[in-house]
Amino acid sequence: MNLPDTRARVFLFAAGLISLLTLVSQCTSKQGKITSDDIKGAQNLIGIQFSNQEIDTLVSYLEENKKGYDTMRLFKLDYGTAPALYFDPRPDGFERKIREGQSNYKLPDDVTNPELEERIAFMTVAQLANLIKSKKITSTQLTNIYLKRLETYRDTLQASVTITRDLALQQAKKADEEISNGIYKGLLHGIPYGIKDLFSVPGYKTTWGAMPYKDQEIDEKARVVQKLEDAGAVLVAKLTSGALARGDVWFGGKTKNPWDLNQGASGSSAGSASATAAGLVAFSIGTETLGSIISPSTRCGVTGLRPTFGSVSRAGCMSLSWSMDKVGPICRSAQDCAIVYSFIKENDNTIEKDHTVVNYAFVFNPQSDLSGYKIGYFKKLFDKDTSRVGSNNNETLETLKRLGAQLVEVNLPDSIPYDVFDVILRAEAGAFFDELVLEHRDREMVEQHKGSRANSLRQSRFISAVEYLQANRHRKVLIEKFNKEIKNLDIIVSPTYGQYLSLTTNLTGHPAISIPNGFDQSGHPTSITLLGNLYDEGPILEAAYLIQQSTEFDEQHPERFLKKIK
Repeated sequence: MNLPDTRARVFLFAAGLISLLTLVSQCTSKQGKITSDDIKGAQNLIGIQFSNQEIDTLVSYLEENKKGYDTMRLFKLDYGTAPALYFDPRPDGFERKIREGQSNYKLPDDVTNPELEERIAFMTVAQLANLIKSKKITSTQLTNIYLKRLETYRDTLQASVTITRDLALQQAKKADEEISNGIYKGLLHGIPYGIKDLFSVPGYKTTWGAMPYKDQEIDEKARVVQKLEDAGAVLVAKLTSGALARGDVWFGGKTKNPWDLNQGASGSSAGSASATAAGLVAFSIGTETLGSIISPSTRCGVTGLRPTFGSVSRAGCMSLSWSMDKVGPICRSAQDCAIVYSFIKENDNTIEKDHTVVNYAFVFNPQSDLSGYKIGYFKKLFDKDTSRVGSNNNETLETLKRLGAQLVEVNLPDSIPYDVFDVILRAEAGAFFDELVLEHRDREMVEQHKGSRANSLRQSRFISAVEYLQANRHRKVLIEKFNKEIKNLDIIVSPTYGQYLSLTTNLTGHPAISIPNGFDQSGHPTSITLLGNLYDEGPILEAAYLIQQSTEFDEQHPERFLKKIK
């Protein structure tokens, strides 16, 4: 007997058998059958190991699970259907701080019409409201100024998906007629604005910034759109969102920063920030899940308010994360943010399709200085930054002190698994866009790299439900610890990009406002961020207002867009 030859034959036979079994296994898997090898491979994705015997007992269970998935996928879900689980950011024993009195927006008494269109375009909501109420300009005239600018700079900035010319002129005409007849609805009456193209408006496409949805029309008026319409505001454009609320790249291009056209506007409320900064709208509406109001507002040098989770209804808006999405204004000043927020915040606790809404009273009444506020700051985060941005932040801290602020050091909670929290957003996004991935229409999206939304949605299929729930349990611990740290304060000052700050406060649902505070070495705007207590936007808006009254950064605009349009 020739042993080497025999072993070779045995080896070849065994190899052939293994190949056959592998092929059978693959074919079986394609037919929907689950094998032990499938489970063994899946173990590596979730970081757990079972014995072979335990794996064998799992097969039938997982087959039943998959059968349930297959059955579930036969039933279509409307995009507005949220899970029967609602996030509540309030910690145990939550008591909201009550602000007495009425709002005082410190409105200008007598505004002069500068007549130059390029100057009018950069006026604040407060100033424009005075011009309209005093009939120094009509809503139609103002609307035409912004429509002209939107059309002129459309290709330059790539900040608008749809210019709603017909609707805008119709709404402006109505506003003028009402005001002429003595019917004045308030500070937004006749004021043109733009809204991020995640919100549905009947008769217009709602593209969500992504190729698979570029022709989508939704016959529903988003709650925020309705509230602004009721206030007499004029919708002039649906502004770009990074594809499915990620970044500044959408199916039509890349939204630009008006201060530097070689740079993107950041995301995902890119169009809202860019259009506001360039004077294409009087104000805009954006959304934030993880930095999408604060980041583009910083990049474009405008003021962005991210309200408390649940204070503004998201009905009629695309969801990225049901437990993290927020709606807020992007404006030229904190004063404007306060005005717009007062109109869009919810005053009803029973909003259909958004059961996360909570109605708390809002008061904006800035005092003469900051001496009456309890103010904390993340000293360690400020000390870490020695760049030009850090220098700007330190100057802002000095401004706060000159305004009477006494700063108390605070810290982010420790013993928290910050690295796991991103699975919450990604798992919820994966559920909302389930059908998109199952049908492989995610392949139509413009960006397909590792950091793209398409890739993020694909990987979400491999997030364990157990880990998602465990992450939310740790989120509860974070909520309790963070609220304990700041509950005795009115305002917390932070570097806009302080480590874990955006992640933490978007998870806990706290409000934030980003205000411009200078420029970096490249001439790009920088900002500082003020954080507030839950459902208590007043103090951060008031502090931001006082800072802006003491500085001029909110009054500086990109030179290119201040020029007269020929």
